[in-house]
Amino acid sequence: MNDQSAALLWAMRLAFVLLAFVILFFHLLPLDTQPIDLFTPRLLPLENTAPAEARLEELLRNEGPRRWIAPDLIFCFACAWSFRRPEYVPALALAFVFLFADLLLQRPPGLWAMLVLIGCENLKSRARSLRDANFVAEWLTVGAIMIAITLLNHIVMALALVETPKLALSLSELGMTLLFYPLTVLITHSLMRVRKAAPGDLDALGQRV
Repeated sequence: MNDQSAALLWAMRLAFVLLAFVILFFHLLPLDTQPIDLFTPRLLPLENTAPAEARLEELLRNEGPRRWIAPDLIFCFACAWSFRRPEYVPALALAFVFLFADLLLQRPPGLWAMLVLIGCENLKSRARSLRDANFVAEWLTVGAIMIAITLLNHIVMALALVETPKLALSLSELGMTLLFYPLTVLITHSLMRVRKAAPGDLDALGQRV
């Protein structure tokens, strides 16, 4: 492997980590820009609380309906990159990114990261055999893995007696993630130039694929 190939390899690995951090940054931003009126006169206070305190307590309990569930874009890009250029997303980088996301998003640390890592490694093992398949076959393969990971995550958390999100919310997030996968593939292919290797091409490690 020459110096140029090594530089490209590490640049793309760093790009994936930075991409994940950018997505996490925007994920943590408050996207609901509707003003929060704590002192509205129409609000009836809860028992023994002032109206503002009642409104704040209601907001903290999140009793109002959520407008939409954001897709797991990091998961989408991890699958798209694993399917196209496995060497750009090594297991260590995937484990680091998703474990960091677990900690930042207050998920049970390690569970989602482990399941996603297993799923991405499974995709890497299928990449060569599905290299000539069309996008529909890729979408179905990735979709099956996403569904399995989501259900396994929910089951393991339930068996461990950990407070789990409502299944409807998990399925809604899964549906949004599946719908956004074609967009992440388009961005990956067209803008980031992370494409499937053709037979006989050299990968970033200098090996023929």
